[in-house]
Amino acid sequence: MIIHINQNSTKKESQALLQDLSKENLKLFPVGHTQLQKIVVMGPIPDSVLKKLESSNVVDTITPTNGKKYKLTSRMAQDHNTTVSVGDITIGGNDIVVMAGPCSIESKDQITTIAKAIKKAGGHILRGGAYKPRTAPYDFQGLEKAGLKFLQKAARETGLKIITEVLDPRDVETVAEVSDILQVGTRNMQNYALLKELGNANKPVLLKRGMWASYTEFLLAAEYIVVGGNPNVILCERGIRTHVAELRFTLDLNAVPYLKKESHLPVIVDPSHGTGRRDLVLP
Repeated sequence: MIIHINQNSTKKESQALLQDLSKENLKLFPVGHTQLQKIVVMGPIPDSVLKKLESSNVVDTITPTNGKKYKLTSRMAQDHNTTVSVGDITIGGNDIVVMAGPCSIESKDQITTIAKAIKKAGGHILRGGAYKPRTAPYDFQGLEKAGLKFLQKAARETGLKIITEVLDPRDVETVAEVSDILQVGTRNMQNYALLKELGNANKPVLLKRGMWASYTEFLLAAEYIVVGGNPNVILCERGIRTHVAELRFTLDLNAVPYLKKESHLPVIVDPSHGTGRRDLVLP
């Protein structure tokens, strides 16, 4: 069950309501940093408490979640679509937003040259990996802080916004100083320490689906960020592991309409990782 707090209530009033509910031995998950916005209640609420909530001026509405594991990311919590704003760019609206760039930043010249090409082609957001998780420990792991500086310079020269991956909860603040969107890669979709830290971040988060993750697991990963107080989550389908040997991954396009039906969060697709072949990206 989700208790939606009346926006006209004061901070003192909403905190008093939270304290009263805490006395009822209910499992509560308050949402919001500076101002309490919602309270997720796990398990049944006694009728006596429910009556008090329904008559309270502090409570706007109460939404049942009908046993769904994901609460705040579901359509039951919010019927209208969430849109994520990055400057004058709106993700989840009517316009197609293109994010492009190299898997990893290798030099200042490389990322600058690519950024100019993206701008010329009509792209909106510059993507580049400064911190790169690799399957083998011997492979290039990224330029890290130096890569962030090169990325920032290229974006400033072209006017593009930035998206880059963060791997470690300890690096969230550092990456957020440079990036407009914080990316969570497929391998970190269930890195719960990282997801919790991103719930405290004041930047949008692009969450990539794990290569073996179900739709429910994907939405529950997003739930960690939203319940932490950050509602600006973008879901990204980027391909899953299947029996298909001809391509690196199988781009699961079923995910797009399913997630849009189940969740109010915006959904984007990564055809590059989803196929692993550049000749299939455009078609």
